[in-house]
Amino acid sequence: MTREYQGDPTMPVHADISEVLFTEAEIQAKVKELGRQISEDYRGKTPIVVGVLKGVLFLLSDLLRSIDCQVELDVLAVSSYSPETRNQGYVRIIKDLEMPIQGRHVLFVEDVIDTGLTLNFLLNSLRTREPASLEVCVLFDRRSRRLIDIPLKYRGFELPERFVVGYGLDYREKYRHLPYVGVLKAVALD
Repeated sequence: MTREYQGDPTMPVHADISEVLFTEAEIQAKVKELGRQISEDYRGKTPIVVGVLKGVLFLLSDLLRSIDCQVELDVLAVSSYSPETRNQGYVRIIKDLEMPIQGRHVLFVEDVIDTGLTLNFLLNSLRTREPASLEVCVLFDRRSRRLIDIPLKYRGFELPERFVVGYGLDYREKYRHLPYVGVLKAVALD
């Protein structure tokens, strides 16, 4: 389904995008809804919100402004060992958390979840640090690719099996800046 971009009229759809799946307005409304839910659930607590660099930066920024209870923020950075092992969930942490999470409520925020392999690895790593609780918030869920079932406390949109970019999602580090999520034209994949 192709539709006109309903965001900022001064920002046209990028020439490499064949279709906008989620508009800026839809994304912002969903992020605010998630922020309200998180605020209610963590009222009276100060959770540590954790994200993995780089793609989650856009979501983290907007989500934190939508949460109206006290939170703290920390980030991880991970790297796959190789393209082959990425699909097996083998990752290495290249930037670890700076805050101790033992006994703390932790909300792990992810922009997109596909197979669940990398997220499962990271959640298992965090569980060994004995947080009081560990919940997951994901904006884009691609269930069709899931290999490991991961309970998601907060879930935004179901993502179809298409190659998409925007709102933090990239192709070779490009297109993250787009305020919407769109399908990348095949010609741009070259």
